[in-house]
Amino acid sequence: MRCPFCGHEASQVKDSRPTEDGAAIRRRRQCEGCAARFTTFERIQLRELWVLKSEDKREPFDRDKLMRSVAIATRKRPIDPVMIEKLVSGIQRRLETQGDPEIPAKQIGEMVMEGLKGLDSVAYIRFASVYKDFREARDFEEFAGSVSEVGKS
Repeated sequence: MRCPFCGHEASQVKDSRPTEDGAAIRRRRQCEGCAARFTTFERIQLRELWVLKSEDKREPFDRDKLMRSVAIATRKRPIDPVMIEKLVSGIQRRLETQGDPEIPAKQIGEMVMEGLKGLDSVAYIRFASVYKDFREARDFEEFAGSVSEVGKS
């Protein structure tokens, strides 16, 4: 594993343990070059996934990108980070176990929306504002109104 600080190629694993949800192994490493310590995560990958973007573009599925977008939507919300990790891991698992290795970006967005809707309404609206490309304050009002109506029934 390459050191993120000095770029040295070799590091020693000092500690390994499963993450709280058991979906990954957390490893503490120490660089043999500069002695800096850093953490890596090892996850099972069932298959190589490709995201189908608009205009017929394809790119490899990036779990970290998915995690960042969910983290932005949930920033400063009272949500346990373990719940966010479970949401992202659950989406990744669902994508890996479905039949097709090529997934439309829209499908991933819908899965995130579904997960956030059950987790936190503010995070749900934040994500929707980017995903649905809100242009005006009225777009927020209409969407937030539909969310609050769902919550009442």
